Amino acid sequence: MGFLFVLVALLAVAALAALHWYMWRRLVRDTTVPKSLARRLGTAVFLLGVVLLFGAMTSRGETLPFSLRRVVAWPGFLWMAVMIYVPMALIVTEPLRPLLRRALARRDARHAAEAGLGAADAAHAPAASSAASVPGRTAVAATADGTRSDAGDPAGSVAVRPDEEKPAGNADANSPEGSAEKAGAKPEEKATTLPEGLSRRLFVARSVGAAAAVAGLGTVGAGTYGVLNGPTVKRVTVPLARLPRAAHGFRIAVVSDVHLSPVLGRSFAQRVVDTVNSTQPDLIAVVGDLVDGSVRDLGPAAAPLAGLRARHGAYFVTGNHEYFSGAEEWVDEVRDLGLLPLENVRTELAHFDLAGVNDIAGEDHGQGPDFARALGDRDTSRAVVLLSHQPVTIDEAVRHGVDLQLSGHTHGGQLWPGPYLAGLANPTVAGLEKYGDTQLFVSRGAGAWGPPTRVGAPSDITVVELASLRA
Repeated sequence: MGFLFVLVALLAVAALAALHWYMWRRLVRDTTVPKSLARRLGTAVFLLGVVLLFGAMTSRGETLPFSLRRVVAWPGFLWMAVMIYVPMALIVTEPLRPLLRRALARRDARHAAEAGLGAADAAHAPAASSAASVPGRTAVAATADGTRSDAGDPAGSVAVRPDEEKPAGNADANSPEGSAEKAGAKPEEKATTLPEGLSRRLFVARSVGAAAAVAGLGTVGAGTYGVLNGPTVKRVTVPLARLPRAAHGFRIAVVSDVHLSPVLGRSFAQRVVDTVNSTQPDLIAVVGDLVDGSVRDLGPAAAPLAGLRARHGAYFVTGNHEYFSGAEEWVDEVRDLGLLPLENVRTELAHFDLAGVNDIAGEDHGQGPDFARALGDRDTSRAVVLLSHQPVTIDEAVRHGVDLQLSGHTHGGQLWPGPYLAGLANPTVAGLEKYGDTQLFVSRGAGAWGPPTRVGAPSDITVVELASLRA
């Protein structure tokens, strides 16, 4: 097991390094001149991003003071999101590079032909324009910042600087330049001066790289704004065969995966509370992954939860992240805040039963889910709603005759193409589905883990309205 863990870790580091190298190559090396200030600054940004990323990953533990973890986590996790979507955009735009270079080459050849610079007249063109194709001669590029680049640079063969051009009539017939003039040059081989003196290859690299960077960064920016702006309210109606008519229209506000952390703190918790209270629910169900950190660090951030208001109270079950953060302390903390923890227990409400089980991650702490304890010896004529963090417990819920299971955990995939990956490990990624006589509703969650960013899986708080099928 230890060897497998080390192997997976090494593969992850290698993949991360390869991803950074690819993005650095396309956005820094290919778009700048060697030893230029732009290249040095671009390289420094990438190195800083790597440092911040590893710092953000360690911010989950206690290795750094909490105040420092808050400083590191924000840029580090955002860099993680950038490392997903900018390379995606670069890969998508890869086919454009050769296409644009060919299009520019054809355009330049056409302009040269229109100017009367065909193969027969090439000997009258400036000798330096064909220097790149002559052995022993190094073409010199005039770049946007005035520096020079040889033909081996990613800038490729480019037009020479004006102060190095020689009139054709002054070229020595015995020199390589004179020989090139005698032989003549094809229009396609003539270097072209593009806007700001850029070479064709450099111009394409900068144009395509800028477009990819804008697309990737724009995606991250929009996804981050969506999270920080707070979850939206969704509503879904769930009919239950055993629900009495008196409970028809009973509203449960489902809150999952808030993930209070060094990134999402007290102000975010207050936004979640305000959103929940605005729905005026009959009952609030917080179905796990409330926090990513200890009570000592995040207790103040969770304090606004004391403001949750519902006619029949607010209930809480643990998620896997509670067991990474000190589940017993958090159970006591949420109880002090006015939420009622359901640790493998059931409570009888006026018209149906409400049960809750611990998360599967609690098994490593001797506190795993116990369905028999939570659902045994109950009146089977009454409807029962189960709070369970992970959707994978649906099989146990079916076996115990649960009418409706409310879950979270998946984040709806959070970052596209995450929904496809989440679907490999979960029976339902988001929304309502039926399994036998049991219905399963999975919330996308109110917050975000890692990057405070969501793409293709917007955050939500869902009001589940129970409907009776009885006359």
